[in-house]
Amino acid sequence: MKKSSRDAELKPQDPKPIKIELVSDPMYLCGARELVSSIAHRVGFGDMECSKISLALDEALCNVIRHGYDKATDQPIWLTIYPKRPTDTSYGGIEIIIEDEAKQINPDTICGRDLQDIRPGGLGVHIMREVMDEVQFEKRAKKGMRLRMSKSAPRPDQAPRIGQRSSSTNPAQRQVS
Repeated sequence: MKKSSRDAELKPQDPKPIKIELVSDPMYLCGARELVSSIAHRVGFGDMECSKISLALDEALCNVIRHGYDKATDQPIWLTIYPKRPTDTSYGGIEIIIEDEAKQINPDTICGRDLQDIRPGGLGVHIMREVMDEVQFEKRAKKGMRLRMSKSAPRPDQAPRIGQRSSSTNPAQRQVS
């Protein structure tokens, strides 16, 4: 299997990425959310942050299905999750890459609707950008789009080890569970 340039950037101590292929059926979104939430817990995020990260993922996948694939339920979506171990400056983090073969659009035109326009829908991009530290849309080489989202957890005094987690929303009050 050919390694991507992103895989080459991983340090030996970083966990290997998790790569799965989904079909664009909304029925599978709950499994993707649960997987990302579980990984986020393992690298040090508290329960509230895990829920927010899962929400950002859900919004991204829904946008691929709804807008990219025009609600088709049989198209490919590739999800890659890069867990990041704690460092001197971070509890750890997570990077999520979503790729598809949907119609390409100019990444500079991707934005949520005006927040003053109060009505249901259209807030997915706002949610992703609010929750995640970095959100980057780009066209894939031949067809489709790539979304890269990442989030790092801040380190107060001492990082937990992989597998430790907290339900505290205040990093300074994190408890080992």
